Amino acid sequence: MNHQLSSSNSLLPDTPNTLSKEFSVSVQTELFTNLKQVKFSGQLILTNARGSKWTVYLNSGHVFYANGGIHAVKRWYRNLTVFLPEHISDIAKWETEATQADKVSIDDGNRCWQYQLLCSWVQQKKITREQATKIVWSTLVESWFDATQSQQTNYELKQLPSSSKGIILLDGNRVVAEVERQRLAWQKAQVDNLNLNQAPVISQVDQMQQSTSARVFEMLSNLLDGQKTLRDLGIEMERKPLTVTCFLLPYIQSGLVELINVPDLPVPVLATFTTAIEQPLIACVDDSPLICNSMEKFLTDKGYRFTGINDPLRAFSVLLALKPDLIFLDLMMPNTNGYEVCEKLRRIAHFRNTPIVILTGNDGVVDRLKAKMVGASGFLSKNRVDAVAVTEVLNKHLRHCTLSQLKLGASSGLASSKNVA
Repeated sequence: MNHQLSSSNSLLPDTPNTLSKEFSVSVQTELFTNLKQVKFSGQLILTNARGSKWTVYLNSGHVFYANGGIHAVKRWYRNLTVFLPEHISDIAKWETEATQADKVSIDDGNRCWQYQLLCSWVQQKKITREQATKIVWSTLVESWFDATQSQQTNYELKQLPSSSKGIILLDGNRVVAEVERQRLAWQKAQVDNLNLNQAPVISQVDQMQQSTSARVFEMLSNLLDGQKTLRDLGIEMERKPLTVTCFLLPYIQSGLVELINVPDLPVPVLATFTTAIEQPLIACVDDSPLICNSMEKFLTDKGYRFTGINDPLRAFSVLLALKPDLIFLDLMMPNTNGYEVCEKLRRIAHFRNTPIVILTGNDGVVDRLKAKMVGASGFLSKNRVDAVAVTEVLNKHLRHCTLSQLKLGASSGLASSKNVA
């Protein structure tokens, strides 16, 4: 049931508390002050204009965790990487042990699964209370920053029984103050209109290469893979997200780099947590929808993930973003050709060993020599694009999956199968 706060030491039921005025800092501060006054225990649910939701968990008026938004799982593993670097290889095992021993559940209304795991690890002395508190604080600040970025944020309250087991209690007004400090810094740098949960990717490869040194271009090509958000890049570069964003701002403003949406990581299957090998991602770059559709049918029937790219001008940036395990590349396309694309890919460290198979209707000696010179792995005649021929290529060029391909909860996910027009 939703509730509205009163000035007394009780809650008035049956009145939804949705905010119609701006969710300003003063309103946020008043809200947490009232929640503390009435010793509210339960959930504070925030919803922005786009429909994204965050849940802030409270006990006796103090906050102890937050969850939600578009990257709840990414946020969880990112904070584990920062504050538990010496234990990151143990996380999957710990999650399994905790869910088996303590029955950690996604459906616990009082405490979300991430917080349940932290409490379990503190009780088992796997981590210290100080480490857990740092993770909680970082999670609260990031969640509140995202949830209040739009001042048209609505909130509702859901009262629940008090749950004090392993509670780390923090003052909500301290979170509000820290978020406001960060927001003012972003406004001063004039980057407060950018979304920290989007991933930068090079959109104008040739222009970027011409306007930067070879060293800077290679660095940016490796970093801006279309999977790491601005927040993720801050962790990788050991810099604050604001510093990283300001560094990239000239490239974003000039159109050399664009920010794209990326999916969250999958939620671990608690109590039955297992590891699974993620199937290789195969890309086909061909302006012919018929070829891409044929490839998709063969490959998805065999369980592979697939992306078809019909627009040759976008091929390079899409391949940079998705980083497929094998690429079928058309030789002759409007405004470009397979040789040029292959040569550019081979200049980037990530693609130096990626199998690149040229698709062509003219399987001549000259074409084969040119393909070899630019680093192509093989040839496939368009006259032989059938299930048998494609399977032969996969068997020849795809390596066996290694342990590094295991899809653990902390590993990065790739985009699901789709065609890029």
